[in-house]
Amino acid sequence: MLEVRGVHAGYGAVPVLHGVNLKVEPGTIVALIGANGAGKSTTLKAISGLVAPTRGKIFWNGRNIARLSAPEIVRLGVVHVPESRQIFETQSVANNLRLGGYIHARRTPRDEWDRQQAQVLALFPDLQPRLNDQAGALSGGQQQMLAIARGLMTRPRLLLLDAPSLGLGPQIIEVIFAVIQNLKRQGIGVLLVEQNAALALQIADYGYVMESGAIALGGAGQQLLRNEEVARRYLGIGNAREEHANSQTRRELTENLRVVLQGL
Repeated sequence: MLEVRGVHAGYGAVPVLHGVNLKVEPGTIVALIGANGAGKSTTLKAISGLVAPTRGKIFWNGRNIARLSAPEIVRLGVVHVPESRQIFETQSVANNLRLGGYIHARRTPRDEWDRQQAQVLALFPDLQPRLNDQAGALSGGQQQMLAIARGLMTRPRLLLLDAPSLGLGPQIIEVIFAVIQNLKRQGIGVLLVEQNAALALQIADYGYVMESGAIALGGAGQQLLRNEEVARRYLGIGNAREEHANSQTRRELTENLRVVLQGL
């Protein structure tokens, strides 16, 4: 469905991406992990048309969209939910949802529009009683739900999600990741940039590790979870394993010392 091939991009004279290559198949979750500043968000912006690639191609169902504008890319079904939510805080929750689906508004009958909104709200029931409230009055978790719900009103075929769990509590993160898996079951592709790399790889069909503006490693999500280098550098598992080993050694030494003392 999506293929990024040798993409270079940046901001003015500052290069960020250096030949990025990745793919997303229909109805799959693909995780993009890496350190801060590796180029993950810029990759999403290049795909969605917010940053123009200087070199390379971005194919959407076989068509090169690297030179299309952001509105044109949205109309094709590629929808970007950016980091930090970026909702319209002074507008109501209902208006945020309407703005999300504006590209379909003129040719969508009212009953179909209402049905689309009901389907989206079924994923995020916490938003239903807040439809008339200002979006800025929502909690951080509800604002993230609204940002994703607004994107879904655009009827995406591919959803680009940038750091959806950032700053949220465990219960809200659980809801959002359950929704991501639900989207996969509906046949919607998801390209997920996520700081919680372990959680992202647990639900991902495929994952890419990004370093210094390029893809350093790729593999099935579960395969990357078991990769010792990935675990040590991005999941924090290596340090935990070392601590566990040290703790085990300390327990064995303590037990041996106890046995020796009993024999004296």
